[in-house]
Amino acid sequence: MRPIQKSRAMIREELECAPALRRFGSGWISGVVGLVLGVAGLALVLALRFPGAFSAKELTAVLTTSWFRIVLLGLLLIAYASSVLSLILRSSKTLGGFGLAITLLASVIGGCRATAVAPDVTPLYLGLDFFVLNVLFTGVVFIPLETLFPRRNEQPLFRSEWREDLFYYLVSSLMVQIITWLSFGPARLLFVATGWAEFRAWVAALPFIVQLVAIMFFTDLVQYWVHRAFHRIPILWRFHAVHHSAKSMDWMAGARMHFLEILVLRGSTVMPMMLLGFSQMAVSVYIFIVYLWSTFVHANIGWRLRWMDRWLVTPRFHHWHHGIEKEAIDVNFAIHFPWLDKIFGTHHLPEDRWPEGYGIHNHPVPNGYWKQWWYPFRRK
Repeated sequence: MRPIQKSRAMIREELECAPALRRFGSGWISGVVGLVLGVAGLALVLALRFPGAFSAKELTAVLTTSWFRIVLLGLLLIAYASSVLSLILRSSKTLGGFGLAITLLASVIGGCRATAVAPDVTPLYLGLDFFVLNVLFTGVVFIPLETLFPRRNEQPLFRSEWREDLFYYLVSSLMVQIITWLSFGPARLLFVATGWAEFRAWVAALPFIVQLVAIMFFTDLVQYWVHRAFHRIPILWRFHAVHHSAKSMDWMAGARMHFLEILVLRGSTVMPMMLLGFSQMAVSVYIFIVYLWSTFVHANIGWRLRWMDRWLVTPRFHHWHHGIEKEAIDVNFAIHFPWLDKIFGTHHLPEDRWPEGYGIHNHPVPNGYWKQWWYPFRRK
């Protein structure tokens, strides 16, 4: 086995080890923290060293501020201390050793004092810093919630297929520039072709909360029918089946989407936001809300939110959309408002029940990102 493959296998074996080897005081938690924060720190240092290649334009200014460098220093110090603690407590030195080595490498190539060493020769970039901040933020928010209020107690943090879903996070984050450009392209063309200047000005002048609710309604209405089409039209289902192939539900599961489905879904739902003329503030807040809410409804959280089930999509509502049972086929298409499914006859939320499992009957979609990428194009 090659050294890189051997190292990956060792790390994976430690991350997915038996529950008895993950108990508090075993050095596993500190080892995971050290490794994750070490990798995150190294990626952010690379973004500082090569901002033209690895930093999203919107984040470049943030990464060069003094407060961010203080945060990066703290992140590297925590990674260093956690890795050393794991080396002391744990008989296996894999997590602590790799975490310490990666953290030291990040420090050697500049750490929190890193500056750009290469000019920005093209307007293109890979959002490596966006990936790190994206995963750290959602992980910090949802991992504690899933630990304290799990729907499935037996589901570990590093459950089956976690690597595939993390890779989906990576690809969608690295390609954020091209995804955004392609998604907004059709809406921009329609925006130029329509002459609704006065109407758009009126919409943009509406109270903020009115705009926000209106955005949620119109985007959900569009997305409901696009989502339903992906289930009912066979050629589109082959792309959407990739998303439904996840056999576990947690905060990472929502990232599993075929690249072309992302373009279609975002390209269609962004149209009402641009065409109706909502203010930039309302659009930005909505994007942040839908980003968090999408992660929330996929999460392994067992809350019983009866007061919310009627008006807003909850984890139990969306988990039924992913359920493997026959009764869960083609139901619950809404992303924000479940009453849209009631209006159009696709609502399904059994009292006090959750799905027994997730995925597609017989699990036809193969494992692995690239195999799933090619799956829609294969012959049946």
